[in-house]
Amino acid sequence: MEEEMGGLGRPPVMIGGEVERVDGRALRYEEFVERYLMPNRPVLLTGLMDVWRAATDWLAPDGRAPNLPFFAAHFGDSVVQVADCFKREFTDQKRREMTVAEFVSYWLKLSSRKDSSVLRCNDDDESLLYLKDWHFFKEYPDYVAYRTPPFFTDDWLNLYLDSHLIHRDSDIHRDKNEINCADYRFVYMGPKGTWTPLHADVFRSYSWSANVCGRKLWLFLPPSQCHLVFDRNFRSSVYNVYDDVSEAQFPGFKKTIWLKCTQEQNEVIFVPSGWYHQVHNLEDTISINHNWFNTYNLSWVWGLLLRDYNVAKEYIEDIRDICDDFEGLCQRNLAANTGMNFYDFMIFITRFTLGNMILLFHLRHEEGSINNLLTKSRYFITNLMSIRAVASKMKTVGAFAEENLKSCSVENHTAFSDVQKIFEEPEFHDLCSALKRTYESIDNQWEQDPQTRTALFCQDCFKCLKTGSGFLDFVISPTSKVCGPEDLVSLIDHAMEKTKSGCCNFSFPSELFDVEPFVV
Repeated sequence: MEEEMGGLGRPPVMIGGEVERVDGRALRYEEFVERYLMPNRPVLLTGLMDVWRAATDWLAPDGRAPNLPFFAAHFGDSVVQVADCFKREFTDQKRREMTVAEFVSYWLKLSSRKDSSVLRCNDDDESLLYLKDWHFFKEYPDYVAYRTPPFFTDDWLNLYLDSHLIHRDSDIHRDKNEINCADYRFVYMGPKGTWTPLHADVFRSYSWSANVCGRKLWLFLPPSQCHLVFDRNFRSSVYNVYDDVSEAQFPGFKKTIWLKCTQEQNEVIFVPSGWYHQVHNLEDTISINHNWFNTYNLSWVWGLLLRDYNVAKEYIEDIRDICDDFEGLCQRNLAANTGMNFYDFMIFITRFTLGNMILLFHLRHEEGSINNLLTKSRYFITNLMSIRAVASKMKTVGAFAEENLKSCSVENHTAFSDVQKIFEEPEFHDLCSALKRTYESIDNQWEQDPQTRTALFCQDCFKCLKTGSGFLDFVISPTSKVCGPEDLVSLIDHAMEKTKSGCCNFSFPSELFDVEPFVV
């Protein structure tokens, strides 16, 4: 058993079950949504990596081990982050920068020693390095190593970052890397024994992880039990479940019940929002990992931002009276600590609101069966209703009160308030086009024949906003400004009323609007 567990031994926690394993080729997108996305349940998917270039280029001739010389030869100059699995730094492992060539040299040297004791050694002179968070997709866009499985393509986070910066304030976006992340698509590479401490994913996003080679042990804790891994003050959490966890510091930890999963080569795991997990490489491993969110976990993102904002605000409350811009300082701290602040999020959901409205409006020009048009419209209406539910929660937040909006830079405020200007931005056009391509590709349900498919944007499409096509009347309520979440709710309500009234070339059934927005 210990051999199968890569020398780790049996997990020192109570295991309540295994993660379900499903053949991804036999699963439809709607089934994935109903069985895993909406219930927020993990699943291990097989059969999705057969045609990936990475599944051949990145493997040694034996088809199992990583082809490390290939990485050194083709990507060796890339500068990457590596974590030392033997050294803790705050809540994570200590990191350093290396080139890929340097990391490969280290790994080959480590392998040549064939000393299994290194897996348990914790001597200060030893290191066990794990390459993490390599932005391979952005760095090598012409090298198509893989195709995102269709279940994960509705990825608002990375679609947005392909055309937008996550921060617009000049005092924030000058900071690159961690704060202003280029994307959340990563490659991970590590020898046997490397691991990732217990954590929940950034933004409380979903993630998926595909094993190109190697095996991983995953330990999952459901959100309903995650409070049990924190101390009494909810300030720190368990770092490593294999440690001798202090019952005095973490009194609830022994009550936790976990799911376990051993992920094999060519298997893809779906990690739901808010599940704490710890991961160990049982063999030399290369994986491809994305963080992402969409309509089904948008409320998780807002919930994290609100919680982290309250923590940041409490931390500096004693300087409120002497601070010229207390709200602005809270938002800058939130961006630095969490990766996004309230105004970044407002810009994000405003643009996805307008993009979904445009796609819904343009269904009036589509040809096809009523069922096909209803299938398409259901995506957009579901998205809009989920955004509305989150925006409704945001209305009571003080950051959007008139006096506090003064803390929001002109650039930020314009980026969500001036609807007409947003329509004219090339990056917004790019986002809308990417959204349409995404929904066309999901489950191959949309008409793909170029002879019958109507393009989302004609060459002069955005000029028609000014020439009475009905588009402005559909998308924009009597005000063309979105000054805060309340206006965004009104904007969505206006578009839904126009949709119900039959502005398209077919009538929507009333039950389409009765569906409850998905809020966790």
